[in-house]
Amino acid sequence: MILADKIIMLRKKNGWSQEELAEKMNVSRQSVSKWEGAQSVPDLDKILLMGKLFGVTTDYLLKDEIVNEEYAKGESDSNVKRIDLSFANGFIAQRNKASFLIAAAVALCIISPIPLIILSVAVDMFAVSEKLGLLSGLIFLFIAIAVAVGIFIYSGYKNAPYEFLEKEPFEPAYGVEGMIKEKQNSFSRTYSLTNIIGVVMCVLSPVILIIGAFTENDFYVVISLCVMLLLIAFAVALFVFSGIRNSAFKKLLQQDDYSAEKKKTVKTKEAVGSVYWIAVTALYLGFSFLKNSWGISWIIWPIAGVLFALICRIIDNNNK
Repeated sequence: MILADKIIMLRKKNGWSQEELAEKMNVSRQSVSKWEGAQSVPDLDKILLMGKLFGVTTDYLLKDEIVNEEYAKGESDSNVKRIDLSFANGFIAQRNKASFLIAAAVALCIISPIPLIILSVAVDMFAVSEKLGLLSGLIFLFIAIAVAVGIFIYSGYKNAPYEFLEKEPFEPAYGVEGMIKEKQNSFSRTYSLTNIIGVVMCVLSPVILIIGAFTENDFYVVISLCVMLLLIAFAVALFVFSGIRNSAFKKLLQQDDYSAEKKKTVKTKEAVGSVYWIAVTALYLGFSFLKNSWGISWIIWPIAGVLFALICRIIDNNNK
């Protein structure tokens, strides 16, 4: 295999266009085109730079008889982990499965009070035993939360081998970055669509409650509240589903919140987040039981989400 073919193959494996490779090598696109067309040969310094960019040896580039890639050992191999295509594909597949499970678990937490809310009205309207209604609603609520927590723990266990992606520096092996970018671009339309649908559903969900309030019938008001919770649960599930999948690409590409300079804030956010959400859960359950206000206490969760986003922003600013 001649040098021209090797340049084409390595460039495509990295997902680079001729313009992108030219920019990285500080040459014109026409120069890269001539190299790939075997119309000219790069200077020695360009071949050395090319070897570093592609992660291969200069022997592999220069010797036509060497067909299989020979990987060059990076200077920071002892300190920085390198991820290959198999690892990256395994991580993406694991996050795809987790996106369904975690989205379902979050939705389950949001809808868990619905039976309790309905039964609280059924006690008066349909002569249902108050104790039986309260007990049935609480049993469903705790079972739903227990199942959701179990899913969270299971997903965390499955994600354990990949946790270093959020906290430690790493380098993708040749071809990995291009593959990830291709999959990220393919998912971008789905990501945008799910977020648009989720936002629209969140904005329109109170309309159901407003319609129910105009009926001036307690049962219809409660049903409209439950429908609103279902819509919010579905919208949040869409956010979680698409967010987890999109964040998988960002972690591998070290983009945005997963860039090297921002990884130092991850541990702080984890510590604060664990305490914060335990406190929010305790507040939600305590307020709901003491005031018997399951029909309105759900508002704690969206408020807590907004406040947590603000806390994360403060942490980011303090670590700049």
